[in-house]
Amino acid sequence: MVHLSKVPKNAEIHKPPHGHEKVEIADAIHNEATSSVYGSRFAAEDLPKHEMPEQEMPKEVAYRMIKDDLSLDGNPMLNLASFVTTYMEEEAEKLMMEALPKNFIDYEEYPQSAEIAIILGTLALKKRWQNKRKAKGKASDKPNIIMSSAVQAARYLDVEERYVYCTTDRFVIDPEEAVKLVDENTIGMCVILGSTYTGEYEDVKAVNDLLIAKKIECDIHVDAASGGFVAPFLTPELEWDFRLERVVSINTSGHKYGLVYPGIGWVVWRSAEHLPQELVFNINYLGADQASFTLNFSKGASQVIGQYYQLIRLGKRGYRAIMLNLRRTADYLTISLKQMGFIIMSKGDGQGLPLVAFRLNAEHHHHYDEFAIAHHLRERGWIVPAYTMAPHAEKLKLMRVVVREDFSLSRCDQLVSDIKATVDQLNSMDKQTMDDHLDRLKQNRTAHKRPYNVPKYKNEKHSLQGKSGKTHAVC
Repeated sequence: MVHLSKVPKNAEIHKPPHGHEKVEIADAIHNEATSSVYGSRFAAEDLPKHEMPEQEMPKEVAYRMIKDDLSLDGNPMLNLASFVTTYMEEEAEKLMMEALPKNFIDYEEYPQSAEIAIILGTLALKKRWQNKRKAKGKASDKPNIIMSSAVQAARYLDVEERYVYCTTDRFVIDPEEAVKLVDENTIGMCVILGSTYTGEYEDVKAVNDLLIAKKIECDIHVDAASGGFVAPFLTPELEWDFRLERVVSINTSGHKYGLVYPGIGWVVWRSAEHLPQELVFNINYLGADQASFTLNFSKGASQVIGQYYQLIRLGKRGYRAIMLNLRRTADYLTISLKQMGFIIMSKGDGQGLPLVAFRLNAEHHHHYDEFAIAHHLRERGWIVPAYTMAPHAEKLKLMRVVVREDFSLSRCDQLVSDIKATVDQLNSMDKQTMDDHLDRLKQNRTAHKRPYNVPKYKNEKHSLQGKSGKTHAVC
């Protein structure tokens, strides 16, 4: 179950409960080195509820504070209002715990996220546009949305997707082209803060400013699935959020750079007027009045608790330190790959996500491609995806390394060493030997690979992949 919640203003946060006056207590003296959890300064403070703390909190303290707070919840086994399972055997619980880092949505290669949050944001745009059209007595049966071909946000919503296609030297949306596509049936525009292909941030501010300059009424949804937890800490001066007039909603994924296991995402609206009331369900059959806007109802609380733990445990300073380390590692990997002769396609030094997208230099006329390197790295245990660029630039092949929290500098050195060994091995082979070797590798992999799950739907023609043979890169 996903519940709606209003973000309070500062005056509301500091206001004492009705009928009570705020009580001031004297400061205590705490020795962090010797104090127990309840003798630390954190036990004498309110748990952060509305904003990330500036500094970190010891992990033992964060655990105990959250555990104590959760102890006020009811016992799930005594909740006779819900159909949800409240007991499983210990062995099942162990298996579920061991599977927490895995993402079910990708059967084969790499975690790929089913972004419900962006669909909810798009659905709100569509309903708001329909309401405006109906109020003016105009038709509302042909909505469209403008977006880069690197995202699919409207596939299930009966909305025409108008793509701004990539080129061989531009891998993100072009603001001028995007604005030209807007017409009276445009429900809004989706701009990506961190492309899945190269990690580059699309220029939300340029799109916003063009819409205002041209006096075009068009709302912006920012898909910040990856960049929402990166940009605020590495480039806080970058304007991509509600500082921009036309940005009305933002989604981000806690299970990416929010540092939580798969299964949690967020969508935030500028104000209640941007989430039409008819999309909200009000329910009370679980014992309390609740407002909900969701595509999946019953859902475990573990990821939400995990996200809250990370926010108060790390604080802004902790997240900033982690993101800085990720950026340094990405920049280090970039330099190492450049030295091996690869062409770098991603943006470094904080201008995009902490990832490295790279390709072979065509001028060197290699007798192998990026897919061959990926297959050989798989033999060494690495999953470094190779793929073709988005439609209209699909002649470009590239590889991508996502730098995550557990990708240390020493592990990066190991990857660099294995890439160099792989390239040396491929260079030492003639083309026929290399092709034969790759065939054997593919046969070994496909022998254990699941077949396409539902053959009836394999040749559809309505999606970006069905129309062009190409979809977005793995997330």
